[in-house]
Amino acid sequence: MNGDVRYRGHISLCEIDLPGQKRISGGRVLIVGAGGLGSPACLYLAAAGVGHIAVLDPDTVSL
Repeated sequence: MNGDVRYRGHISLCEIDLPGQKRISGGRVLIVGAGGLGSPACLYLAAAGVGHIAVLDPDTVSL
């Protein structure tokens, strides 16, 4: 795994370890809404190493 150094905190935990981090990196998450909860959730999931993050937000931005 290329991110061994980046995720060494997770890898050192006996609950996660290297196989667990590989499972996290293979994970797929759909976040519905990119507002007050969805936006930080995206950041934390990306920092944890989740492999694929999709964001669905039906809102439109007006001038």
